[in-house]
This record gives sequence, structure tokens and C-alpha cells, in this order.
Amino acid sequence: MNSQASGSAAILHQLMAVIEDRRDHPPEKSYTTKLFQGGIPKIAEKILEESHEVIEAAGEPGEEGRVHTIKEAADVTFHLMVLLGLRGVHWREVEEELGRRFGVSGIDEKASRPGAAKSE
Repeated sequence: MNSQASGSAAILHQLMAVIEDRRDHPPEKSYTTKLFQGGIPKIAEKILEESHEVIEAAGEPGEEGRVHTIKEAADVTFHLMVLLGLRGVHWREVEEELGRRFGVSGIDEKASRPGAAKSE
């Protein structure tokens, strides 16, 4: 892994640590605290909103659309991480699950899940 990639991974772990700290020691004037106070309904609402925005941005042309997509993807990721923090799931666990799936066909992985419908 190059140093830029490891730095990118490190920022996600640093962000998760801040989110967990805000969950455990909620500052009064904090957007994250307000999200936690709203619980899953509030956080889910933001994830849906930001998901729609990233899809819209992805359809925008040129470099401006590309940059807008990056910003909206960051928003989706942040709000997802807040939801994970609320549930006591650390980003490391998501990485481990992705690692478990790496190199496995998405079709095969989905079929291996308990209760997965068998395709004809």
C-alpha cells in the first residue's frame, strides 16, 4: 500500500475515533451529537439524503461534477460512520468484512449468506 493510501485509511480511523468520542462524551454544540440524539431515524434520513445527492452529483458532467461527487461521497461516508458509531460498530470491522469478501465473486458471496435465495 502506498503512503497516500495508508494515509487515507488512517483518516477514516481517526474520524471513527472522533465519532466514538462524541458518542461517549457528547459536546453540547456538535452536529454529531445532534445526530446521535436523533437516533437511527435521524441518521438514516441523512444517509438517504446524502445518497441521493451523491447519485445526482455523479450525473453532473466534467471536473465540476467529479469534484461534487467526491464531496457528496464524503458526506455519505461520514453519516454512515455515525450510524456505525451509534451501533457500536468500528470502521475496522467494516474493513475486515470487505477483506473477507475480497477476491470472492459478488454473486458467490451473496449466495453464501444465510437465507439467500437460490437463483434458477
